[in-house]
Amino acid sequence: MRIAYVFLGAFLAIAQSAYAEVASPPVLAPLKRQAQAAELSAQFLSRYSYKPVPLDDALSARIMDGFIKSLDPDRMLFLQADIDRFMSDRSEIDDAIERKDLKIPFAIFNAYEQRVVDRMNYARSLLKQGFDFSAQENYSVLRDKAPWSQSEAESNELWRKRVKSDWLRLKLGGKTDAAIRETLDKRYENTLERAYKFKSDDVFQSFMDAYSTSIDPHTDYFGAAASADFNVSMKLSLFGIGAVLQERDDYTTIRELVPGGPAQLSGKLAVGDRITGVGQGKDGAIKEVVGTRLDEVVQMIRGKKGSVVRLDILPADAGADGTHRVISLVRDKISLDKQAARKTVLSVKAGDATRKIGIITLPVFYEDFEAKGKGDKDYKSASRDVAKLLDELKQEKVDSVLIDLRNNGGGSLDEAIDLTGLFIGNGPVVQQRRSDGKIEVKSAESAMPVWTGPMGVLINRGSASASEIFAAAIQDYGRGVIVGEPSFGKGTVQTVIDLDQIVRNSKPEFGELKVTIAQFFRVNGGTTQLRGVTPDIGLPGLSDPTVFGETSYDNALPWTEIKPANYTPADTVTTLLPTLQSRHDARVGSDPDFQRLLKDIADLKAQREKGVISLNEAERRKEATAREKRFKDRAEAGDGEDLGDDGLEAGERSLSADIAIENARKNAKDVLLDEAAAILADEVDLQEGMLKAATKQKTDGK
Repeated sequence: MRIAYVFLGAFLAIAQSAYAEVASPPVLAPLKRQAQAAELSAQFLSRYSYKPVPLDDALSARIMDGFIKSLDPDRMLFLQADIDRFMSDRSEIDDAIERKDLKIPFAIFNAYEQRVVDRMNYARSLLKQGFDFSAQENYSVLRDKAPWSQSEAESNELWRKRVKSDWLRLKLGGKTDAAIRETLDKRYENTLERAYKFKSDDVFQSFMDAYSTSIDPHTDYFGAAASADFNVSMKLSLFGIGAVLQERDDYTTIRELVPGGPAQLSGKLAVGDRITGVGQGKDGAIKEVVGTRLDEVVQMIRGKKGSVVRLDILPADAGADGTHRVISLVRDKISLDKQAARKTVLSVKAGDATRKIGIITLPVFYEDFEAKGKGDKDYKSASRDVAKLLDELKQEKVDSVLIDLRNNGGGSLDEAIDLTGLFIGNGPVVQQRRSDGKIEVKSAESAMPVWTGPMGVLINRGSASASEIFAAAIQDYGRGVIVGEPSFGKGTVQTVIDLDQIVRNSKPEFGELKVTIAQFFRVNGGTTQLRGVTPDIGLPGLSDPTVFGETSYDNALPWTEIKPANYTPADTVTTLLPTLQSRHDARVGSDPDFQRLLKDIADLKAQREKGVISLNEAERRKEATAREKRFKDRAEAGDGEDLGDDGLEAGERSLSADIAIENARKNAKDVLLDEAAAILADEVDLQEGMLKAATKQKTDGK
């Protein structure tokens, strides 16, 4: 195998664009600890994964392809000459990792940065001229399989259409030419500036993402920042000031104050205030953070509970030269309640009765592993929170409970098992097969279920992993009706390995690996892998299964099955399904909101299949008029506000406008949730009818 050492100079010998009047971005180079972490990860992944994959030429090629795709997924930046140059080393990554040499991915990334600079400079230069929107031409929006541009002239033509498309969208949104020029110039400038803010750790994280997902779709590498974010997502807590931050025009801006957090309780901060400096402790020097990356500012503001952080604030209503103020806040534990389980109650008409349906929304299967390990009796847990909500719903005398797991990507396996126990009591929930073939049956150990009444589960394509374990168990036991669209199809189990602990490193340097160690199976012997959970009553969805879900991965494990576990299913739900389906069909057939949703989905699917949009203004205005009429009809029917399309991206509107749009979307009518609740109301109605019939038959028999 050829060993190439001179990568950096070769890759960067890309002809400079005529538009590269701005200084080139910094040349990033790998750090020693990164090369060590990559080599250590390779040792582990090659031996201990559920399906070990040797680090060889074949895997090297997959890593290269994945890395390039992650940088330029729409093939808008690199030229074919760049790709040819990269591909000459497509089979060298394995040898490079083994000798702790990461020049290849860093050289590719440096070339990527330069291409970003070139393209953004060219895009900005196009704004000086206008566009002919009477011409008949199209712009391709699906370019993931398109050929790479063969020359800079071909790339320029591609970007001319891209900028023209951006301009036309803003024009259709009612913007003047002057406003469009200003908006797009700022948009492209922001992209340009981000290219100068990349750091070595960003390159390494991207490369290791490409490596880990080449093993299987759910193996991941966590650098320090990614590891911290993962831990926060499982604990649903962190130590900080309790403010949601957003980067806007180089300023770190307060977007939201967490109720009960230090920032909100202080009364010294308001939404829209800008953080221009951060100081540690009561008298630490304040470091200016204007233009600093948001994630870096966040890390400066987080810290130990009880410690002091000082913020230099430019008030929301002050101009750039306005008067600043410095405030001191004491960091405290912040609970991320938006990701915690929450409930609501819907009243639904079914037959001659009105039924109360308790809705429990669970965004993630969270569990504070650290607090649990320390013996904290009040550790944060999804199943514990749901148990409390179920008790509250019983007090409210609801007739049925719907667990909403839409877009719940999973989390703790133990929490999925414990949550199932709240509805079935004691019994097998999931089977787990390790790489050595040994199968373990994992059971819920609740002495008694918390909720014994009718129930159901609402899922969609974004429901994955732990969500699928729970939904599959409820379905296999016949405990409740599963409603929605087929789930993601992730049937594998991962564990997190601390690489620093493996080598007994005293300080965190090497990061963590989330490694696939087992495959899980339903108690009926099948697996959710690849196929997901098929609902009992299907609902439409907006997602595209060709690009989202397990089937979209070319290295996903296949579907298989094992022997069923020893469990006793009920047939109550199965008996009711034909009637539930016919009632559902009749109801949605005459529901205007549901029919509008179907029309939206059909339009979206047609646009996806078309793959191009017109750059002719007359054609686009005709499409926009039809879309606006549909939005207006929907708004008049009480189904949300007419949001339209103003052509702006997040952060380009005023903060208040962005928040208003976000709130309008949150408050829009949830057609699928309403229909799921109606199905559960029918379930209650039918079960009561069966009970009355059985009671009457028993009485008549006497």
